[in-house]
Amino acid sequence: MKELSDEIVMQKVATGNLDLLKVLFDRHHRHVYNFLYKMSGDKMLSEDLTQDVFYKLIKYRNSYKNGSFKAWLFTIARNDLKTHFTRNHKNHDDIDVLEYKQVENEDNRKEEYSHLQNALNKLDATDRELVILNRFQEIRYEELAEIVGSTPGAVKTRVCRVLKKLKSIYLENI
Repeated sequence: MKELSDEIVMQKVATGNLDLLKVLFDRHHRHVYNFLYKMSGDKMLSEDLTQDVFYKLIKYRNSYKNGSFKAWLFTIARNDLKTHFTRNHKNHDDIDVLEYKQVENEDNRKEEYSHLQNALNKLDATDRELVILNRFQEIRYEELAEIVGSTPGAVKTRVCRVLKKLKSIYLENI
């Protein structure tokens, strides 16, 4: 099964071959978990949401329309994270600009986060999300544009600007 693309495997899952879901899970669960963990800073929450993402992949498999599987998967992960924070943090006025949870204890922060992670945490949630998806999860600009509802050119420009901002934050804290 490793020779089949994600899109072909997902098409087979969508038509009822749920045994192939294991192939997609094995290929992508670490990437989904890492994305959720870098956005939330909470290991337990990231584990729970990763399971929920794959549950939703099964539940909504018929809505897959043969596009980029990675874009579809990370759209589910992104929406699941937003839904979690919207439900559990009622004081958010704007769903699009969620301030994701960060580790509070300074000692734990030093132990659990690298210098780069600390710099990432200082970015706005939407900027951090773009960098994590593009640089850490290796999502191409075309797929990232599909996930965030923009154009590839606009996404590339935003990522470039965010990387400059991240570099500045990173270097000022050395």
